[in-house]
Amino acid sequence: MAAFVQLAVVGRGSNTCVYVIVIFTMCESTEQRSCIKFCFKIGKTATETYQLLHQAYGEDAMGRTQVFDWFRRFKVGRTSVESDLRSGRPSTSRNEEMIAKVRTIVRNNRRLTVLEITDDCRISVGSCDAILTDDLHMKHV
Repeated sequence: MAAFVQLAVVGRGSNTCVYVIVIFTMCESTEQRSCIKFCFKIGKTATETYQLLHQAYGEDAMGRTQVFDWFRRFKVGRTSVESDLRSGRPSTSRNEEMIAKVRTIVRNNRRLTVLEITDDCRISVGSCDAILTDDLHMKHV
C-alpha cells in the first residue's frame, strides 16, 4: 500500500510543533483508526484529531461522531484498531458449500433463471446474484 507523508510545521518560536501527516492512498477505516490512535498517543484532543483526519482524507474522512467514539475507546484503554466482532446470525447463503451447489446447478443446466436457482437452493435472489456475479464471475445467467 502506498502512502504519502506530509510534514506540517505549526506555530512560532518555542511553541513550534511538527506534525507528520501520513496520507494513505486507500482510505480504509482501520487506517484512519490508526491515525486516531497515533494522535491520541501524542496528546492531541479529539477535535484536533478530527481536523487532521479531515485535512488528510478530505471527503473520505470518518465522521466527527466516529472519530470522537474511537478517541474515547483509546482513552479508556483500548489498544486494537480492528472492529469488534458483531453479534448476530452469520451468513448461511454465501459459503463454500452454497457456492459449490449453485455452480453445480448452473453447470448441469445453463438455461435456468435466477429465480429457479433460488428455489432449488432456498436462498434469496440477492444472495444468488452475488454468488453468480462475485464468486462465480458469471455475467449472464
